Amino acid sequence: MTELDQLLTTLKRQLKARGMTYRDLAAALDLSEASVKRLFASGSFTLERLLQISHLLGFTLAELSQEAALGASRLHTLSESQERELVSDAKLLLVAVCVLNQWTLADMLSVYQLSEAECIQRLARLDRLGLLQLLPGNRVRLNVARDFDWLPDGPIRRFFLRQGLGEFLNSAFAGSEQSLAFAHGMLTAAALAKLQLEVRRLRQKFAELHEESLAAPLAKRHGTGLLLALREWELGAFTALRR
Repeated sequence: MTELDQLLTTLKRQLKARGMTYRDLAAALDLSEASVKRLFASGSFTLERLLQISHLLGFTLAELSQEAALGASRLHTLSESQERELVSDAKLLLVAVCVLNQWTLADMLSVYQLSEAECIQRLARLDRLGLLQLLPGNRVRLNVARDFDWLPDGPIRRFFLRQGLGEFLNSAFAGSEQSLAFAHGMLTAAALAKLQLEVRRLRQKFAELHEESLAAPLAKRHGTGLLLALREWELGAFTALRR
């Protein structure tokens, strides 16, 4: 595979990871969908156009090139069975989340009621799963791509819906660092497509701020949840009144 092929494959994978179609990309670039399809089919991107698409996906051109070089060997998702193994052991899932947030072994031991042996055992299991490489001194090297995500309807998402969603919403959201907003309206298909693009951009911005925050000491970083949900919907009580 040539460098250009790797770059095109990475662009397509990043678009797919964000749920973006060629039509979405065309709208963002002020091009026709046919023009975008021709660009990807021919690979005839100008540098300016490549920069535009990279920035839209949340990458600098250098970062995109690095992702293209490393992406083939890094995990983008786990399998159904791998995710099932994670949710079968609360401590394993905890350690996995910690290392994905770049916690050290010392960080985990200082915050959670885990023994060093328990942590190391679970780091070794994550090594076997391919999420990381366990290095001498119990250091870890992550083996996940920048766009790593849980399966759309996999065990991790189902676990969150079953156990985490209720806990997350069980708040008055009244603090200065908390926010809860709900809006309802009637949108055309075109308006809905634009809104979906804005949702993807917000999720992308959240990921960028997470990356920036990793440089700060653990004590200055706080676990933060962002829930985005969008679907065609009507309150059940209203539906029951329809003719």
